[in-house]
Amino acid sequence: MTVACEIIGTRRVLFVMAVEAEYGPHLRARFSPLLTGVGPVEAALATGMALHDLAREKALPDLAVCLGSAGSRTCSLGDIFQVASVSWRDMDASRLGFTKGVTPFVDHPIDLPLATPLSLPLARLSTGANIVGGEEYAAIDADMVDMETFAVARACARFGVPLMGLRGVSDGPGELDHINDWMALLGLLDERLAAAVDLLPDALARAA
Repeated sequence: MTVACEIIGTRRVLFVMAVEAEYGPHLRARFSPLLTGVGPVEAALATGMALHDLAREKALPDLAVCLGSAGSRTCSLGDIFQVASVSWRDMDASRLGFTKGVTPFVDHPIDLPLATPLSLPLARLSTGANIVGGEEYAAIDADMVDMETFAVARACARFGVPLMGLRGVSDGPGELDHINDWMALLGLLDERLAAAVDLLPDALARAA
């Protein structure tokens, strides 16, 4: 796996996305991401391997940015949100006395806080291995859902790399019955995510 960080000002930034479908022409004009594949297992594997290789080269990023689409019943379709925190809805060891959402014997909170350097609306994100739709949203304690960010966050934590998240709402209201329902707004989200990425240079310079 060959992974390269982007240089933004004086910072090394690794962009992480799931699949090519979310990586449209506007984002392509700005960076080359690590594409992990779909779901928390693929995301953890790909991100962990990439960061391991970068660590061996003494070239770990100063910041990782996980971005793409998300589902939501409360955030407006087509809008871009900065991820305030991310949780893992699949993890439930409560029968053994552990708090739902917390990995047994691992010290992490239910909601992992992420870096939020941009002046964009904030939202709480829930990661899991299922496509959420319909009434399933009612059981999820978060504003948005995705399938990768928590896994990327855990890999970044292992290597001491701060993570920020950017998500555009592709679906949520109504039923999600086919892949075309998810893809309908990806072109718009590509343009709007690219505009959010354009805010990074000034934000990172202020934080320096």
